[in-house]
Amino acid sequence: MVTDKKITFTIGERELSASLVENAATEVLAERLETGPITIEMNDYGGWEKVGSFGFSLPASNEQMTAQPCDYVLYQGNQLVIFYVSNSWSYTPLGRIVGVESAELKQILGSGDVTVTISLAGD
Repeated sequence: MVTDKKITFTIGERELSASLVENAATEVLAERLETGPITIEMNDYGGWEKVGSFGFSLPASNEQMTAQPCDYVLYQGNQLVIFYVSNSWSYTPLGRIVGVESAELKQILGSGDVTVTISLAGD
């Protein structure tokens, strides 16, 4: 289930809108974002995703799933993963980036390290 709250991923000059699923992790994440944006340094992993540490833990409710391009999830309770290719593993779903396709998202994220800032939409 998707909540009515939305977030924004800022990557370089691009702002991407994203939905949040409804679970304990996204509730805590939204509360953290109410105090201000979160900046995460992300790196390539496996050729299908970017991974970076939140710097704090969120409540995990992992489930075996196949993440699709543009999904973003919680991994190991403290890492954000953004997918631009499908991958199956045990994650806590967080939401989905909307308005872009897989190839465009991969281009926006680029190769190598990237800085991603997350904020509540409208902030």
